[in-house]
Amino acid sequence: MDTTIRPPLPDVPSLPDVPPLPDVPPLPDVPPLPDAPAARLARALADSWTITLRDLRHWRLRPGAAVVGWLFPVMVVLMMGGLFGGAIAVPGGGGYFEFLVPGMFALTMLFGLETTMTAVTVDAARGVTDRFRSLPMSSSAVVLGRCAADMLNSAVGLAVLAGAGLLLGWRWHGGYGSALAALGLLLLLRFALLWAGILIGLKASGPEAVAAVQILVWPVGFLSNVFVDPATMPAWLGALAAWNPLSATASAARELFGNPGFGGEGWAAEHALLLSVAWPVLLVSVFLPLSARAFRRLRS
Repeated sequence: MDTTIRPPLPDVPSLPDVPPLPDVPPLPDVPPLPDAPAARLARALADSWTITLRDLRHWRLRPGAAVVGWLFPVMVVLMMGGLFGGAIAVPGGGGYFEFLVPGMFALTMLFGLETTMTAVTVDAARGVTDRFRSLPMSSSAVVLGRCAADMLNSAVGLAVLAGAGLLLGWRWHGGYGSALAALGLLLLLRFALLWAGILIGLKASGPEAVAAVQILVWPVGFLSNVFVDPATMPAWLGALAAWNPLSATASAARELFGNPGFGGEGWAAEHALLLSVAWPVLLVSVFLPLSARAFRRLRS
């Protein structure tokens, strides 16, 4: 048993009085987002531009994919014009390259459908689209940003193909106004097909499902007057080719460029300029609302 006497513990000094905290002013109320139509539009455009820059940054990170997409139509022109051009008669006479290049302009707008489908499907499958929807941003910015980036991509592709066509002997024989009008009709077709690509991309179950749709691009492209005159086809097949939206835009572009091959028999061939506007308007009126609805219901 320990009987050692221990000294008492020293008194612990008391803690000094803590002065009261000063009154903290309340946080200011966060002003609500402006509800004016002009303010909402400005916010939507700003958000769309941010998404556009994000899509364009992929060009710098993956330049190979962009360059291949721009040069692929040039390869098709070289293949079709060089290998088969001598065996194809141009309706009304003239050089085959002058007939082919405006048609390839229209077909390039259809090729852009694959780019849009793939980009939208990949973003949706990786959850990028859902992440964008969870951010405090305009709900239309994701789609509008994709539209702006793809339209710019198509404009660059047209410039590359036009440069290659000039080197191969293609020329436009009208004024600059007619040439710009033809390019405007081509981009109008691209804008209409873009909404179809967005809808298919949102509805696709994954990137693998896009491959099945891409296979259909070539039959639609060949079933037109891009490469040959529909009059050389069987009657029923020629009728389908004449009413193809690609045929209308290709014929209108040939007429405005002053290239051979824009004439033909039948109402569709005689009113190609009218149909080159009516078809895109119809496609936009169908696919734009469906795309907006599919985007709102994506994984909801």
